Amino acid sequence: MSYARIIGTGGFLPEKVLTNADLEQMVDTSDEWITKRTGIKKRHVADSEQTTCDLAEIAARNAIDAAGIQAREIELIIVATTTPNRVFPSTACLLQQRLGVNGPAAFDIQAVCTGFIYGLSIAEKFIRTGSVKTALVVGAEVFSRIIDWSDRTTCVLFGDGAGAVILQASSEPGILSTHLHADGSYQHLLTVPAGISESYDVLKQGTAFVQMQGSEVFKVAVRTLEKIVEETLAANNMSQEQIDWLIPHQANIRIITATAKKLNLSMDRVIVTVDSHGNTSAASVPLALDIAIRDGRIKRGDTLFLEAFGGGFTWGSALLIY
Repeated sequence: MSYARIIGTGGFLPEKVLTNADLEQMVDTSDEWITKRTGIKKRHVADSEQTTCDLAEIAARNAIDAAGIQAREIELIIVATTTPNRVFPSTACLLQQRLGVNGPAAFDIQAVCTGFIYGLSIAEKFIRTGSVKTALVVGAEVFSRIIDWSDRTTCVLFGDGAGAVILQASSEPGILSTHLHADGSYQHLLTVPAGISESYDVLKQGTAFVQMQGSEVFKVAVRTLEKIVEETLAANNMSQEQIDWLIPHQANIRIITATAKKLNLSMDRVIVTVDSHGNTSAASVPLALDIAIRDGRIKRGDTLFLEAFGGGFTWGSALLIY
């Protein structure tokens, strides 16, 4: 049986840092208010010349180096992003050109904060079926471009960044299962209400920003993530005690804590980067994964539970042995 196994990870954060103290000068908020409700202390913001593909490229090259492979070995590129460089070509195609990997399939997926989990699941299916042996999955966002920096309910939450993994076919266990869900009936609770074929004038005016009903999003997120914990463990006939690490979407420390409680994991077994990165949407899970692998917390053989929840609503999980 062929598994899809992570053989390398990479990440990248823009140099510019925006602290809670900086935001105090921009909107009516405070470090105490932001920290208490979200756990966020700072976030990274791309400069005006940086694109999503710029961030994705650095994260991808770091993952390629960590995997010890050549870029030409990659047979599939998936980029999860809500903030692509262009309408088309896809950011994945732009990234493919930069990496010099011409020919293999390359495409974007859009599941907002759950995008990386969706991409991981898709790539795993390609590998399991024998269609490809090596795949690059990237989560990359320049989310600051769709934030209204005068809206204190949203501007405190988000940041920019990119994370990437190299997956390769292996006889050793890797990804054990993935679980993907969506429910469009919640679309109004978290949205950017403009696009190419809807409210295009708003898009042209440059005022297409994230709108969120925070308390309602919180309630649904906690409820659905609790259910997906049960679903994932049951699918693998595993108990909570067999999970070594939780790598959650970094949106809100209270949501992270609730999921850890459901898994009966102490917080020292949870990878938390929300304090220093904010919510980087599709980049948050691979960024957290990369940091914990590089600092030595996550080791080969550890069982990891990855989960995310995002606009759509979308939500998903991946259970894997690193």
